[in-house]
Amino acid sequence: MSRPRLRIVLAEDAVLLREGLIELLGRFGHQVVAAVDDAEGLLTAVDETRPDVVVTDVRMPPGFTDEGLQAAVALRDRYSEVGILVLTQYVATAYAFELLESGVRCGGGLGYMLKDRVGAVTEFIGAVERIADGGTVIDPDVVRQLLRRQQKNHPVDRLTLREREVLALMAEGRNNAAIAAELGVSQAAVAKNIGNVFVKLNLSEASGHRRVLAVLSYLRR
Repeated sequence: MSRPRLRIVLAEDAVLLREGLIELLGRFGHQVVAAVDDAEGLLTAVDETRPDVVVTDVRMPPGFTDEGLQAAVALRDRYSEVGILVLTQYVATAYAFELLESGVRCGGGLGYMLKDRVGAVTEFIGAVERIADGGTVIDPDVVRQLLRRQQKNHPVDRLTLREREVLALMAEGRNNAAIAAELGVSQAAVAKNIGNVFVKLNLSEASGHRRVLAVLSYLRR
């Protein structure tokens, strides 16, 4: 059964990339309902079209600092049901934290990916679709960079090697079936490991958004 068409608002100031993304998303059956080149235009477009997903660059006019990210965070407060995928040229872990923390407050799908990942077409489209379904997708390069950091006495240190592997794949936006396939184990084993992760990170059901909170804890580690 074919997937329902997603309605997408795209914010990217580079004309060639913006046009290429419009064509790419259309090729997979999705519709770009608005394409803008600045953060203010992004906010207006989402107000007018109420899309399923927003895809935005971090650095946007007029300042080319973090206007796109700040617009994305603002949109989380307005429309918690809209998925947000932030694209960036460089690994900037502080941006990933800010975006994920907005997800804890509001819920909904979130993603933070390097622009280079767009070239891996099926990976990029899969990320957009997972975010539309409420998933969280963090670029593997961001995860790898954060793994190099060391911090003593962190709750993540309590995890076994397999539990860390499962959590790392959760941070990349994999669902339980995809994690099971990657590790060559059953989905029941994955679910057990995820349950152990929640317990060791002190994330009760009352915490809400436990997968996102676990990923945040992992990234901080």
